[in-house]
Amino acid sequence: MKSQLQSLFQAINQATDEDELRSQVAPEIGEHFAATRSGIFFFDRILAAERNLNPALKKAVETVLSTERNPIARYLAEQHAPVHESLVSSPRAWQMICPRPDHWHVMAGPVVTKGQLVGVLGCTREKSQPAFNNQNLADVSALCLHLSVWAATVRIQQPPIVVRGLGDSDVTHLSARLTARERQIADLDTLGKKKAEVGAELWITENSVKQALKKIFRKLEVSSRTEMAAQLLAEKQLQQ
Repeated sequence: MKSQLQSLFQAINQATDEDELRSQVAPEIGEHFAATRSGIFFFDRILAAERNLNPALKKAVETVLSTERNPIARYLAEQHAPVHESLVSSPRAWQMICPRPDHWHVMAGPVVTKGQLVGVLGCTREKSQPAFNNQNLADVSALCLHLSVWAATVRIQQPPIVVRGLGDSDVTHLSARLTARERQIADLDTLGKKKAEVGAELWITENSVKQALKKIFRKLEVSSRTEMAAQLLAEKQLQQ
């Protein structure tokens, strides 16, 4: 019988994109730690979204990411290891840094790719809840190892594929919307492999393949394997 932690490892491995990781896996992680709030954040996404935030929210984001003002951020940047607030700050000092009642206890773990801190797994608890302990840190460390592998293998940042159109305009090809894992699934599927065979090759379940293909069809605006194959083939020809 699988433990809850092992189930979370599997859920991370089966996530096909960041939306799934944040909307489905993060809440399960929060439940594991009895957290008030939980989330998986990648810094490039945060910085991109920051441009559209109002001044108050922008200042809050800057404080959270600041290694000068936030001791947890500094610890993550320097040590690449999980941490909770009581390891790096006194209760009084932490209240000044983060006065929110639902962030009375905070624990975070690093997501690291190629030696660089690229994201964080974060959990918070309210004052009425117990503080995070060493076992929680050990569990976060294990989860962040799997998240780091996921980031290095699935969350591959690829430059958009640009197709030259009429005049001087550039049109981003539809398949540029696919994640690296979705592209793997699409390529294997167009070879005529069954969903179970695709899953076995990528170490994911048949149902994960089925759900991923649904997303791929929506992103490519197609309704069949034939249309998807034609879309990907046309792209390859344009790149040659």
